[in-house]
Amino acid sequence: MPSLRIHPHAGVRYALLLLGWLSVVLGVIGIFLPMLPTTPFLLLAAACFMRSSARFYNWLVQHSRLGPWIHDYLDGRGIPRRAKVYAISLMWASIALSCYLVPLIWARAFMLMSAILVTLYILRQKNLPQRTSPQ
Repeated sequence: MPSLRIHPHAGVRYALLLLGWLSVVLGVIGIFLPMLPTTPFLLLAAACFMRSSARFYNWLVQHSRLGPWIHDYLDGRGIPRRAKVYAISLMWASIALSCYLVPLIWARAFMLMSAILVTLYILRQKNLPQRTSPQ
């Protein structure tokens, strides 16, 4: 498991906690709604909790129902192909909408470069065989 790096600034920790819990809620909803991905939201929650709260990070990764969704990635075994497709698709849809709404060319360039780099990172991760539920 990765080492925790709690952020020193309280305001950042609270923002990360809020984003982490929002991601947990969306991840849980994604278990029941096939159009909403579960794994990317739980990975985001784990990353947020890793920098804001050791207690909530440990709760998430040790949770009997939610932990197995992210253990493969955290242990270095990879990401299910379906999760990759969902994550990349949602990211590019949100970037496209953001680029449409934001008229600043430098902001668009930054968003597009970020999306390209995140896409490359996700695609370079190992693929896991598809499964319908965590083990």
